[in-house]
Amino acid sequence: MVGELLRVMVCPPRHAGWDIAERVVLWPELGFQHTPDFEAARAQHEALCGLLKDAGSEVLCLQPSVSLSLDAVYAHDASLPTDHGLILMHPGKRNRVPEAPAQADFAVRLGIPILGEVRPPGNSEAGDIVWLDSKTLLVGSGYRTNQSGIAQIRTLLAPNGVEVLSAPLPYGPGPEACLHLMSLMSMLDEHTVLVDLPWLAVETVELLKSRGLRWIEIDYSERDSLACNVLSLGGRRLIALAENVRTNLKLQEADFDVRTFAGSELCINGSGGPTCLTRPLRRA
Repeated sequence: MVGELLRVMVCPPRHAGWDIAERVVLWPELGFQHTPDFEAARAQHEALCGLLKDAGSEVLCLQPSVSLSLDAVYAHDASLPTDHGLILMHPGKRNRVPEAPAQADFAVRLGIPILGEVRPPGNSEAGDIVWLDSKTLLVGSGYRTNQSGIAQIRTLLAPNGVEVLSAPLPYGPGPEACLHLMSLMSMLDEHTVLVDLPWLAVETVELLKSRGLRWIEIDYSERDSLACNVLSLGGRRLIALAENVRTNLKLQEADFDVRTFAGSELCINGSGGPTCLTRPLRRA
C-alpha cells in the first residue's frame, strides 16, 4: 500500500451520476450529509487527479453505468488487487454491490486477471483491508465486512502464502455509518502508520506494536473531516485533505511530503477520503 503508485483507477462524479437528479435525490439513504453539489465535487475530483498525475501515476476512469450509485465515486471499496489478480468484493452496503462487476469488466479490458470473488453470505469492502506487508493482510470485521467474507478472502489468498488476520471494529456511529478499518489507520510507509488510536481495538494496537510499526496520531479535532484517510504515493509522498491542517502539519513534521486538495463536497459529505476515491492497480 506504500510503494510508488504507478497506475490507479478512479470514478469521476459524473460517471457515478452526481449530475443525474434521480440518483442525487437518494443522498439521505446513502448517508451523505447534504445534497451533493456536482460542480464543486467535479472540481475537487479534478484536483485530486491532477495530484495523482503530477506524482507520475497513470489515472484511468471507470466507465459510467446505470447500475452505479453516488457511492461509486469511492472506487477503492469494490475490489482488492493482489499480485495474483483482482478479488471482487461483495459490499455490505447493498447499493454498492453492482460496483464489483463493473470493476471486473474494467479489469478484464486492461488484462488484469480475476483471482476470485466474495459471495453471500460473505460481505467485504476493501476499505476494511490494509496490507501490513506483501504477505500480511489485516481485515476489519464490522458492519461492512463480516467473518464469512474474511474467511473467503483467506481461502483465496492462502495458496499464495498470504496471511489474513481479522481486526474487530468498534460499533462507532452504528450500522448505517461508514466506518472502515481504513477510517482508523492508513499505512504511510513500510514502518509508519497514521492512526485514530482511541478507536482502534486493543488487539489491533498490540499487533501494530508487535510488528515494530511506529504511529502518528491524528489531531482528534479533525476526526470528522477524515484526517486518518491519507493516500501514500510512495517515497514518503502523501495525498491528504486540505481541511485537516493540524494532522497534515504532524505529517510534515515527520518528514512526509503532504500534497492536499479540498474535499468538503467530494469527501467529507459522503465520508470517503483520498484513499477511498482511488483504486490503486499497480505499485512499484
